[in-house]
Amino acid sequence: MWRSGQRGWQGAAADVALALVLLGFGLLATGLAGNNQPGSRPVDATCRVLIAVAALALLVRRRAPVATLAVVTVATSTYLVLGYPYGPILLTFLIAVYTVAARLPVGPAALATAGAFVLLLPHVFFSRGPAPGWTGVLPASAWAVVPFAVAVVVRVNREAAARDRVEQARRQADEERLRIAQEVHDVVGHGLAAISMQAEIALHLLPKRPEQAETALTAISRTSREALDELRVTLGAVRRGADRGPVPGLARLPALRDRLAGAGLAVELRVSGDRRELPVPVDLAAYRVVQEALTNVLRHAGVASAEVTVDYRAGEVTVEIVDRGSRAARGGLDSAGDETAGHGLAGMRERVAALGGQLAIGPRADGGFRVYARLPVEPVT
Repeated sequence: MWRSGQRGWQGAAADVALALVLLGFGLLATGLAGNNQPGSRPVDATCRVLIAVAALALLVRRRAPVATLAVVTVATSTYLVLGYPYGPILLTFLIAVYTVAARLPVGPAALATAGAFVLLLPHVFFSRGPAPGWTGVLPASAWAVVPFAVAVVVRVNREAAARDRVEQARRQADEERLRIAQEVHDVVGHGLAAISMQAEIALHLLPKRPEQAETALTAISRTSREALDELRVTLGAVRRGADRGPVPGLARLPALRDRLAGAGLAVELRVSGDRRELPVPVDLAAYRVVQEALTNVLRHAGVASAEVTVDYRAGEVTVEIVDRGSRAARGGLDSAGDETAGHGLAGMRERVAALGGQLAIGPRADGGFRVYARLPVEPVT
């Protein structure tokens, strides 16, 4: 409301300034215009009153554009019929027509402009000054048609720009929803996979070694709590006023390794190169690639170990996840180009592609499966 009120005051101030400028210009320049128009009546008190009425009517042009046009047209037509010289008063008429065309729908604006043109025509045939007759109809029509056409073009362009802004905002909202959906998929998918595996371990141990089942149940509790915390951080992005926690990154790989160890998957983590701070989108994408790849190992590979290598290079960072699982256990997940590979692999590709990186997914020549991502890194400023 404050911004709307501020714009209203600014518009009113602009109208006051415009009216005063046209009033001063009309009173000063009309006499000079008459010097170059033989036969026109000299400037007198009536002339000045008509100029003032037309100029001051613009004070309410935003609130009452049609009424403003009517007052300006009557004053201008009377001015011309009385034989005063063509001069600055016509600028007032042009602005009044422009205002109607800019602020009203095209149909009503066209009717109002046509009516103004009809009221303006009498001076062409009946005037105390020079009356041009039929040859003056075309120039007189230009005073109405030109500002009307300009206003319509400006209005169409503004409406098109507004539609573009709305469409852009809608696209951004859709992209944000897709991003959040992808984050939720990664968090929930990984957490449920780990919990499922830990639950199977607990069920297996419970009849024979119930004291060891407690370890698996503890791991389930820890995994579910960590998954809920990460989900809360992710959903905090769509809650106004919610505190947004730290975004997951490669620094959390040791915690991910420990969590998967409790689910029965031993992960060997290697880091090479000079470890450094990465831009948040790159750090998050690299972490999600590792998380999703290890989740797939846990679900599909049928093995108890995997290897993760993070390599910090000049201008890029790479992550590689390998295992020695069988292709049969994976089903359709071992084809990098397979469209049935599931939302997880598709999400990986989208994340890496959005950052201008490269992703390779597929079986290894010596057995097992490999996921490799290369992400370009710009210096953090």
